[in-house]
Amino acid sequence: MTTAAATAPRLRPFGLPRAETLKLRKRRGLLVVVTLLTIVPQVIAFGILAILHAANPDHHGPAGGIANLGNGMSVLILLGGVASVIVGAACGADDVNSGVFRELVVTGRSRLVLFGARIPGGLLYMLPFVALAYALSAYVSGLAAGYLQAPSTSLLVESGIWVLANASFYFVVGLGLASLTTSRGYTIGILIAWRTIVSHIISAIGALGAYREVVPDIGFVRLAPDAVAKYVNDGPTDIHPSLAAAVLVPLLWLVVWIGVGAWRTATRDA
Repeated sequence: MTTAAATAPRLRPFGLPRAETLKLRKRRGLLVVVTLLTIVPQVIAFGILAILHAANPDHHGPAGGIANLGNGMSVLILLGGVASVIVGAACGADDVNSGVFRELVVTGRSRLVLFGARIPGGLLYMLPFVALAYALSAYVSGLAAGYLQAPSTSLLVESGIWVLANASFYFVVGLGLASLTTSRGYTIGILIAWRTIVSHIISAIGALGAYREVVPDIGFVRLAPDAVAKYVNDGPTDIHPSLAAAVLVPLLWLVVWIGVGAWRTATRDA
């Protein structure tokens, strides 16, 4: 008994999520793609605005202000959502395809624990990119506002939380779908098509009425801070979900896809 207890492996707090994060950090291709989709577009967009204003201030306004913050957020939630899907797909499918999942199951670890560890592990990898991209746009929006209205501290905080929540949502959906399909390519293709085409088509069908509120992006627009909501809304303006519906719909999506991913992970043949 004593020998067995002495040789038993010690479980470290958050050991599995840390391992998931470490696996993602070792993928240089993923690092490049996520950087190109989150940080680089913000650098280019605000850099161009600053150069244009410096070259011809009479015709080009300052690079900062609330409007440019909203426009930067609009770009970030679109491309950042794609990056989140890519990371989620990698977390959900790569272990199975590479045979790592089989090795983890053989060790006796719970399959549900293995799936659950991917959520904090993947978010710990993904969210710093999104946070840094948003911090860049927030900094320029406040510092280079010039004669434009600068965003308040409360607006910057609320907008940052909203952007991170949006990215987290698409990461979890990507993780759940990839756990079901075990295909990173199919998952990325399906969710990009949903995010950029299908959801807009559904939102534009007026005959569906209030049923269009099942599209989670409509709820996210409703939850956006008022000062920037019009800049991040690229869909119909005749849909006005209640606050409860705007919160409940994305949460239901998360519950469904977490449940699907957990179920498939628990029932998959090792």
